[in-house]
Amino acid sequence: MNHQSDNSKKSNTGARETLLNYDPTEISTQPAGLNGAPEPARTNATIERRQFLEHHLKGSPTDLESYMELAQLYRDENRPADARRVLQQAVQVFPDDGTVLWELEEAVLARSLQQYREVLEISKKVESPEMDRELDRSASDWACRRIEVCEARLKRNPELHDLRLALGEALLDAGHHQNAIDAVTALLKEDTFSASASYLQGKCQLELGQNHDAMRSFRAVALRRAVPANPSLKRAALKLLALTAERIGAPRTFDLYQEHLEELESRTTPEAQENKSI
Repeated sequence: MNHQSDNSKKSNTGARETLLNYDPTEISTQPAGLNGAPEPARTNATIERRQFLEHHLKGSPTDLESYMELAQLYRDENRPADARRVLQQAVQVFPDDGTVLWELEEAVLARSLQQYREVLEISKKVESPEMDRELDRSASDWACRRIEVCEARLKRNPELHDLRLALGEALLDAGHHQNAIDAVTALLKEDTFSASASYLQGKCQLELGQNHDAMRSFRAVALRRAVPANPSLKRAALKLLALTAERIGAPRTFDLYQEHLEELESRTTPEAQENKSI
């Protein structure tokens, strides 16, 4: 499962939409063309255009625009494997074109996401050890593809800081908890990302059995005043603080975080928001 750090489902990397932050378990977040979401109709004109481009590229293998158009047609038809094939051919001709590389990476992500969604749907109907193993394999592949894409994009442009958060989330999903912490450490000093980075760091620390360190990380999210975290992230951090306090046998601390959580809930309920606007 993708451990999303806030409500955003799309990265703003390079002002382009990316699949990196989509959660395969939430149908509502799926982009068009993926299993569980509406697919564009395949018209005769679209099919004829695709066939024309396939034939055209055999005789004109340096036509970049045709590669891109053909790949998009395949993506629109929910055929990311074919889009990946076309873009791999384009990369052979245009190895340094950033747009081609980006679209190839998105096609790779789309294929992995598609496979994960397909297995998820089947697993709802069939329960077996084999299906559990296939689901784990698909989840692992989705995490690994995201790691590869994040690392490749950061290598091309180390200044894309939001990718470090996406990388940390993918590493967490892959079970590489210390690597995930290392990936987001630099973001802890960035106001834009510090809350999400602290939250992700805390979740990794919990997985590593570092309960007290995790609570410090969650407090940096829940109780920060300089640049407050968004309410949903703050609520998630307070819940984990309370759960961790209960687990380590600290009832007074548990009560304190429960009070903070109840206060936050009272301020963010629809009724509270309506009264505030009057």
